[in-house]
Amino acid sequence: MSKNNAGDAPGGIGLFEKWLSVWVGLGIVAGVSLGYLAPALFGFLAGLEFASVNFVVAVLIWAMIYPMMVAVDFGSLHEIGRRPKGLIVTLAVNWLIKPFTMAALGVLFFRYVFAGFIPPDDATQYIAGLILLGVAPCTAMVFVWSQLTRGDPAYTLVQVSVNDVIMIFAFAPIAAFLLGVTDIAVPWDTLLLSVGLYVLAPLAAGALTRRIFFQRAATTEKAEAGLAAYTERLKPASMLGLVATVIVLFGFQGEVILQRPFLIALIAVPLLIQTYGIFVIAYGAAWLWRIPFSIAAPCALIGTSNFFELAVAVAISLFGLNSGAALATVVGVLVEVPVMLSLVAIANRTKSRFPG
Repeated sequence: MSKNNAGDAPGGIGLFEKWLSVWVGLGIVAGVSLGYLAPALFGFLAGLEFASVNFVVAVLIWAMIYPMMVAVDFGSLHEIGRRPKGLIVTLAVNWLIKPFTMAALGVLFFRYVFAGFIPPDDATQYIAGLILLGVAPCTAMVFVWSQLTRGDPAYTLVQVSVNDVIMIFAFAPIAAFLLGVTDIAVPWDTLLLSVGLYVLAPLAAGALTRRIFFQRAATTEKAEAGLAAYTERLKPASMLGLVATVIVLFGFQGEVILQRPFLIALIAVPLLIQTYGIFVIAYGAAWLWRIPFSIAAPCALIGTSNFFELAVAVAISLFGLNSGAALATVVGVLVEVPVMLSLVAIANRTKSRFPG
């Protein structure tokens, strides 16, 4: 077993990783400040996109999840069938629970609890945005959350891949049902491009990296040791990519956050309840079913985070760029990183309660 680096915290967690929530907090402040002070710069960056996928964000996310893909051992994928519990929990939560609880919370808060603060027409828009978030489980960032909880990379890949396949067929019908429409238009270019950028491309790069290490090493043990050292060196860059992503995302919405803080706080309330609630359901089910922690943590975190690119793209295409639905999906982006970091911390602190 390799020794920790000098800057590592106990348990192999690096100094930067240990204080990641602090760096993310500073990134949020920096992003909002820069977005307000230099809106033209972030307007330019926001324009670097295709099919509603921003290439700056895509590159940063790609840099974050590449180390995770390097750790994927394709030879172990056939073992997934012998451990179906984590995949069952993920699919049940993502497609049988999450969309409907998000819709219910949206109606509860914007039709009743916040009725005195929100005009009815605006409330309908915010509910629509929340529904779109609830029907879009995470594709890219879940690899980061899995890495932070030392999740099984091969199993996480399978979970994300199966979710992506189901999303192609289930997103439109479920969203249409919950929105009360029958002609919802799914931006297939956004969906397919995102899967390509966030899953297929880094997976191919990771597989190529593994192949190079195994071809150059004299033995399998030396190849595995070299890969472990290589991914360890990549960790700081991966975490810096996360902070840079936070700065960019919050910079895009810096003016909105400062101009409409009360409205954003109202939209955030059901999102926070949904996120923590879904985590409790999935994580609790994994604990009751005695699923190993390396599978339990990622399977709970997949359901709690969202495929925000898809949700934002659909909201804009259906309701318009300046609609309440689009704003609600953007608020989902804003609250996701801090909340997910708190859930990662909860998972790591309760690791001993799970087998394996």
